[in-house]
Amino acid sequence: MTSSRPRVAIAGMSIESSTFSPHRSGWEAFTLRRGDELVAHYPFLADGAPLRDAADWTGVLHARSLPGGAVPADVYESVRDEIVATLRGRQAEHGPYDGVLLDIHGAMTVVGRDDAEADLAAAVRAAVGPGTLISTTMDLHGNVPRELAEVSDLITCYRMAPHEDVWETRERAATNLLSRLRSGGAPKKAWLQVPVLLPGEKTSTRIEPAASIYADVARVAGLPGVVDAALWVGYAWADEPSCRAAVVVTGDDEEVILREAERLGRRYWDARDEFAFVAPAAPYEECVATALASDQRPYFLSDSGDNPTAGGAGDVTWTLARLLAEPAFAATPEDGDDVGPVATGGRTAIYASLPDAAAAREVAKAWAEHGTGAEVDVEAGARVDDGPHGPVRLRGVVEHVSEGDPDAGTVAVVRVGGLRVILTERRKPYHLESDFTSIGLDPRGTDVVVVKIGYLEPDLYDMAADWMLMLTPGGVDQDLLRLGHHRLTPPTHPFHTFATDPNLTPTLL
Repeated sequence: MTSSRPRVAIAGMSIESSTFSPHRSGWEAFTLRRGDELVAHYPFLADGAPLRDAADWTGVLHARSLPGGAVPADVYESVRDEIVATLRGRQAEHGPYDGVLLDIHGAMTVVGRDDAEADLAAAVRAAVGPGTLISTTMDLHGNVPRELAEVSDLITCYRMAPHEDVWETRERAATNLLSRLRSGGAPKKAWLQVPVLLPGEKTSTRIEPAASIYADVARVAGLPGVVDAALWVGYAWADEPSCRAAVVVTGDDEEVILREAERLGRRYWDARDEFAFVAPAAPYEECVATALASDQRPYFLSDSGDNPTAGGAGDVTWTLARLLAEPAFAATPEDGDDVGPVATGGRTAIYASLPDAAAAREVAKAWAEHGTGAEVDVEAGARVDDGPHGPVRLRGVVEHVSEGDPDAGTVAVVRVGGLRVILTERRKPYHLESDFTSIGLDPRGTDVVVVKIGYLEPDLYDMAADWMLMLTPGGVDQDLLRLGHHRLTPPTHPFHTFATDPNLTPTLL
């Protein structure tokens, strides 16, 4: 270290990108943080927190986006080049950094490039030199090619899915970095890729076998001679050679880290056929019929194929088109009006959500002119991904409009019979009960709530009386085999057959 109070830079770029979505994640998708704003973004670096005072933290640049499609090359290269230029400039002025906290996701796809995070990490390494420790923190749905593991002195990922340990993981990465700066320096790493690629909805740590496997990851991390242990599921909706599961055990005892990395890798491989969906999963027809027949309220259904938090475009209309045609939610004409205020079947549903900037503005204009209850007739959706279905026609009444949502922009609620459709200017995931109640909706008092998501996030999970995972089409289709991967490294389960069991011997880096 250059002093008793090490100098640590924070930088990174975080997104997961489906290569099966036509969406492109340009500048509009990213939130950029620099300087003190970036440092303050981390709760464990708040003023007065022990870690805050343990180092001189410098915010370089972090770009974060909601999952989506691939990132244009110029966007990625601009972020990378600014990070590199800033690191070099500050080192020229103030001397070398002792450490870098590299905050990435692990599933970023850049148009025309494989393994973008490995490229970013290599650029950071070239900027700071070999004497600076790099601690990389990641999502467990990321990929770890050898190049990324080699460049990172320390590397870790979440141990929970849903990711309830996001900040805990980043804090662990920072804590490990400072600890190794004080003593020990760069540890050794046992790295292993496991030829299995499964969706997150089959590897949730809420259920077995992932629950026990990830408990074992934590056990390994606590062994003498081990600094950290991590297991990545990989990212199933990108078609790149490095997309597969991976294990890295970091520490000073070569025998222990090699043994435990192989043990974790073999345990994951042996369980490959035991992984199952986190909830009952079925096609649309079966899910809706089950929800309507159930007396459990609210009954949640995941429109999983277009989940924007996994990389879906968010505007696929395949499911909504069918909901609009469901007799249970259909509108009853009154006095010759085709819209009607109630539902024939007397059932209610919420659909969250459909992004379409032009349609949202049109509804907002009608509401501004005529107020709540204004009748609208708009086409919406499928502006980005129209593969599964084209735009849908929303003929209904406006129940709510609000402006300035930090994620969604303009938000409108259009009621068509018993179905309330949340129409947004920009993509927004609906993960919290407050996301609904803040726009006048009562999900607990609704029969069926359809959300564009995979496994339910904690707030929704706690609210749901029951739920099912709908196997619907889109850029993050849960039926991986119908997506058309053709660049994965063969053999990879479940895409290829194996003549023999794979070699699961870790590499010491």
